[in-house]
Amino acid sequence: TMRFVPRACLVDLEPGIMDVIKASPMGPLFKPDNMCFGASGAGNNWAKGHYTEGAELIDEAVDIIRRETEGCDCPQGFQLTQSIGGGTGSGMG
Repeated sequence: TMRFVPRACLVDLEPGIMDVIKASPMGPLFKPDNMCFGASGAGNNWAKGHYTEGAELIDEAVDIIRRETEGCDCPQGFQLTQSIGGGTGSGMG
């Protein structure tokens, strides 16, 4: 049998969404090592997400992306999905 594992890096400032993803029917598809999340979130505060909480996660997220890219024979691109309109992740990028 073939097993497909998405080369995804899931990043959030709070662990709640990662727990929902892990518990979902699609959860076993994602590598737990590729889930990068903070402890408390930014509480709808863009500056906190950008300068404090998010800044602490950037290096870990880049390392995950680098590891997944190095595991590819012929990487062809990246697809990013980000919340920029508000919420705890809006200051991350």
